[in-house]
Amino acid sequence: MPTYSYACKQCGHRFDAVQSFSDAALTECPECGGEVRKQYGSIGVTFNGSGFYRTDSRGSSTSSSGGASSGSSTSSKSETKTSAPSSAS
Repeated sequence: MPTYSYACKQCGHRFDAVQSFSDAALTECPECGGEVRKQYGSIGVTFNGSGFYRTDSRGSSTSSSGGASSGSSTSSKSETKTSAPSSAS
C-alpha cells in the first residue's frame, strides 16, 4: 500500500499515512484538527539496465529487421568466424 505525505495548513505539522488507493484522502490534522493537504514529491522509482529504452535493443548500425542487436551481432560474428577457416583451407 502506498504512503502519502500530508501537511496541516494551520499548524504546519507534517505526517505520513499508509492508505489504499481506494481510501479517501485525509482531511483533518491529528495534532490540531485543522485542514490538511496532500504533499507531492518525487517518486522513488528508478529504471536501470539495458532494454528500457527503445534504442537499447538496437546495434550500432540501424537495421530494418527490428530484432535485438545481441542476437543479430552474435550470428554475424559466428558466421564471420566460421567462414574464415573454411576459406583459408
